[in-house]
Amino acid sequence: MAGKKRKNDGEEILTENKAESRADRKKGKKKKRNRNRELWIVTYVFILCMLAVIGNEIYFVYAESETAVNNSYNPRQELLASKNIRGQIMSADGETLAQTVRGEDGEEERLYPYGSLFAHVVGYSTRGKTGVEYLGNMALLNSNAAIGEKIQNELTSQKNIGDNVITTLDVEVQKAAYDALGVYDGAIIVSEPSTGRIIAMVSKPDFDPNEIAAIWDDLVADESSSVLLNRATQGLYPPGSTFKMITALAYYRQNGGDVSGYHYQCTGSLTNNGHRISCYHGSVHGSLDFQKSFEKSCNSSFANIGLSLQLEGLEDTCEDMLFNRKLNLSIPTSQGSYVLGTDAGDYDIMQTVIGQGKTQITPLQLNMITGAIANEGIAMKPYLIDRIENYNGGIVKKYEPEKYATLMTPEEAGFLTGLMEGVVENGTATRLRGLSYTAAGKTGSAEFSENKADSHAWFTGFAPVDDPKVCVTIIVEGAGSGGEYAVPIAKRVFDAYFSQ
Repeated sequence: MAGKKRKNDGEEILTENKAESRADRKKGKKKKRNRNRELWIVTYVFILCMLAVIGNEIYFVYAESETAVNNSYNPRQELLASKNIRGQIMSADGETLAQTVRGEDGEEERLYPYGSLFAHVVGYSTRGKTGVEYLGNMALLNSNAAIGEKIQNELTSQKNIGDNVITTLDVEVQKAAYDALGVYDGAIIVSEPSTGRIIAMVSKPDFDPNEIAAIWDDLVADESSSVLLNRATQGLYPPGSTFKMITALAYYRQNGGDVSGYHYQCTGSLTNNGHRISCYHGSVHGSLDFQKSFEKSCNSSFANIGLSLQLEGLEDTCEDMLFNRKLNLSIPTSQGSYVLGTDAGDYDIMQTVIGQGKTQITPLQLNMITGAIANEGIAMKPYLIDRIENYNGGIVKKYEPEKYATLMTPEEAGFLTGLMEGVVENGTATRLRGLSYTAAGKTGSAEFSENKADSHAWFTGFAPVDDPKVCVTIIVEGAGSGGEYAVPIAKRVFDAYFSQ
């Protein structure tokens, strides 16, 4: 029995050893699998990192390389300038707006034949670059001349002739806008609502880009000077009564598209909780429906409308109209702001809905909103360069119209168009009535100081009403009433456009 027991003990030990061996093998395989798994994880992470680097490089080449080259500290600009004569900037109608000429001594000079007329929009290329000189810098620095010609130039140490930038700008419309603004500071933008093409852009005060090197130190030393600021794209202003377009849209949305039940009796002012809003110059407008309130730009009626609005809805409408967001444009711009909180008091509401308060807007943003109204709710992306050509006229690159955003429905755009047409026919812009073209628009008088008599004059609108071809936005700083000062300027610009 004892021998049998020893035999059994031996078998048990052998069985245990086999079991341990199998367990060890399983553990070994498990450890190997774990190591393989860790190796694959590391490999995948490495591959993802490489893909991210490659993707970033591709994005930089196609999206950010031009920005990097345009940096004034980038030495590549000097290299390109040493090989190529900077190309010309030309208007849509073939006029030269900027060119480089070489003297007998070989020295190059950048000349602007129209002087201050295109100062801000064409810009300058000395002491940095602005305007189209900045936007088209890569093209102007490069040359797409024939290969044989470039080889010959290389062998003879001659420079290549750079490519030309053909803009969307129209010289005659630009002249009309510039002259119409006259001695006033301010800005004018003229655009094509169906495409976003900028036809004219004026900003005053201005400067002569031919003299920028000579006057640079004085401009920089004068901290109060804003001569170099392009007010059309970077100037921020209270929108005044042009904001009533947005208030009207918010009310239309919150009332299911039916404003027929609205009525207000204007006595020249509205007092609410001790706060008073007055109509411009204390005008008494009497019995008003919604249309008449808009046509007469009645502050009291619109303050009353504002008090009935849901502030969340008003804020959403302002967001739709591009407030509080950076415009994704190649053109440098400032950001419009709407800061009325949903818990705002009555006075702040009344001020904001008539375009006062803390709201600010650029002429460019207002032009995009107006263009969207003219274009069935779609805002097109504003652009200044139509195409790039080599110096022989061969097309290197063509820019096409691009949708920016849908700001409103076609029905909402039609509603606002009807209101704005009424402003011309019966309201504050009647100087545009009875012409060879029909127009729709909105005036504004934006107070900007403690003195209520100080106000900027606004107009924004389009023509013809049934088939909009052109959109005009104007601000005249410190002039007063939009109807008295901005509308006559708009007429001169519209006339210049339709006379061609």
